[in-house]
Amino acid sequence: MLRYLTAGESHGKCLVGILEGLPAGVPVDEGYINRQLRRRQAGYGRGKRMSIEEDKVEILSGLRKGKTIGSPVSFIIANKDFSIEKLSEVTAPRPGHADLAGALKFGTHDARDISERSSARETAARVAAGAFAELFLREFGIRVISHTVALGGIEAPTKGLPPEEVETRSEGSQLNCADSEAEKEMIAAIDEARENGDTLGGVFEVIVSNVPPGLGSHIQWDKKLDGRLARALMSIQAVKGVEIGMGFDAASKHGSEIHDEIFYDASREGLSFYRKTNHAGGIEGGISNGENIVLRAALKPIPTLGQPLASVDLVSKNEVKAAKERADVTVVPAAGVIGEAVVALEIASAFREKLGGDSLDEVRWNFEGYMEQIEGF
Repeated sequence: MLRYLTAGESHGKCLVGILEGLPAGVPVDEGYINRQLRRRQAGYGRGKRMSIEEDKVEILSGLRKGKTIGSPVSFIIANKDFSIEKLSEVTAPRPGHADLAGALKFGTHDARDISERSSARETAARVAAGAFAELFLREFGIRVISHTVALGGIEAPTKGLPPEEVETRSEGSQLNCADSEAEKEMIAAIDEARENGDTLGGVFEVIVSNVPPGLGSHIQWDKKLDGRLARALMSIQAVKGVEIGMGFDAASKHGSEIHDEIFYDASREGLSFYRKTNHAGGIEGGISNGENIVLRAALKPIPTLGQPLASVDLVSKNEVKAAKERADVTVVPAAGVIGEAVVALEIASAFREKLGGDSLDEVRWNFEGYMEQIEGF
């Protein structure tokens, strides 16, 4: 089982992560982790904070000579904007933010205590933890990618594209979008929202390829892979909905239209059972079925607006405008990178549960034996 914790505030000294459960012997590419952190910071529509910070991971434990040693991995990401003690109080809670709910929960009239931890700045630590998980999964040919499929109501016509093409088309895109024409419209919408002091939401998609069948389980609700992945994606700030495979569209279809028919071909390389469609998104009954795992997450527009909405002061109880903080116009491309990370962590955890092993070599032996069993079924 893989598990992790993060700590740290948006304007605190640093973000901290602890990741437990990686086997010994996994090569760790620090440059790859830092590239993932840079991807999280990038994207058209990001705010000024991203030009201040230069996120880099500093690994404190769990490695020797560039490889994991089986003990917990710990790391920090320093904040350049370390100003938490100097920041003013926030007494005008933002609609859509954790400000008011958190203030009521913790009995504080200064929502700064809430916003510092509820801020999406926390996700930098999750992206770093997820990068470790991705490095582990890549040892077994499993790849995790994301791309923007909608932003500000503009959809990118990318349905049906293979993961390799999605990744190639998205590379170099300012919005991590696989369709250049849709991206132009999205950028125009971001510019308009910025000019109006507004924000935009959207949808990102995460695709996990080369996942073996058998990850997750049907035997208890909390072991179901789709439930675990949905929870992970819902935990990302601003995510309000998650789909797997056909998702909500399946509710309006007949069963004969949405279920993926099963075929068998003994001459196929690898698994002889296969599907011609993947409406299920690679998971059936809480268990991976060998097809690509396809997930989408919908983000609301972030609640910190250039033209703030009506609110009530926590101290005076007078009607005021909500607090105005330094913020982004949209975070959809960055959220996709965070989505990759949390999905990789769940897939890696399910992979470890299925195959065990204290060292990478032992996991590989178990994996090869399991795949031999699957392919000969």
